[in-house]
Amino acid sequence: MTLIDTKQSHISDATKTPSVFVDGAAGTTGLGINERLARQNDVVVKSIADDKRKDAGAKRALMEEVDLVILCLPDEAAKQTVALIDSMGNAAPKVLDASTAFRVAADWTYGFPELAPDQADKIRAARKVSNPGCYPTGGIALLRPLVDAGMVPADYPITINAVSGYSGGGKSMIESFENGTAPAFELYGLGFEHKHLPETQLYAHLTRRPIFVPSVGDYRQGMLVSIPLHLDTLPGKPAGADLHAALSKRYAGSKYVSVMPIDDAAIKTGKLEPEALNETNQLELYVFASDKHGQAVLVARLDNLGKGASGAAVQNMRLMLGFAEV
Repeated sequence: MTLIDTKQSHISDATKTPSVFVDGAAGTTGLGINERLARQNDVVVKSIADDKRKDAGAKRALMEEVDLVILCLPDEAAKQTVALIDSMGNAAPKVLDASTAFRVAADWTYGFPELAPDQADKIRAARKVSNPGCYPTGGIALLRPLVDAGMVPADYPITINAVSGYSGGGKSMIESFENGTAPAFELYGLGFEHKHLPETQLYAHLTRRPIFVPSVGDYRQGMLVSIPLHLDTLPGKPAGADLHAALSKRYAGSKYVSVMPIDDAAIKTGKLEPEALNETNQLELYVFASDKHGQAVLVARLDNLGKGASGAAVQNMRLMLGFAEV
């Protein structure tokens, strides 16, 4: 395979197998990334001994050997590691960060390849890429094409509702559900400061801050992100078919994002469950609409650990290393 950016990357020989270091490999996202990389034969995964994980010198030495570092760390730890990478000069590897630390940073490239027609090329050329959040992946995928097309005004009062499996909530949440102490379902983030809001607003091209109501259910993984719309308040009063056509045009030919047909079984039944895409990097978009009532609900379905985390990271990694999609 042909590799890109050979002047600035560690890869000087197109026949060399590139190497990757997953920093934070013991967490949910890191484990998922390693599981996916184990099924690929064109990347070498390097690791650091447990007793050296917090040794800056040992970490720097390892990062000087690899072509790409994937950070699966808390925000502050990610910032510290990026500062270390920045100090390495020409020896610095490319970096893909899965935390929220750099998702709206001007000098980082947002790692949602389907964001715009040229986004995948931007990721290929980038030295620093921020992996998207799971909820924003669904919300942005639904909204950005409609805002860009002028069908949803940038200042429209958007509400985003979402439900995720508990695996996206971190160690304490996972433990509470798996030991039976968590409720069967709960809303959270009701202080209007959820960490995914900034990137959702920025990359959906919204000028008005959306209301975001996340929730978690008693199942491990899988996610639904839904956005209700009053069609008669939108410019030109579009029908559901118009929204569907705009989304279909934007994602035509996409490998991982599918706009589901209007006659899909889920749309006919008016029901949708969250777990159907688990263990995949797929993202499905639905337009449930009633022209009679002038209302629609846009829905994104994805695996919060797949296209919402580890799957997206591996997709971005392959772009950054110049590989084809798998």
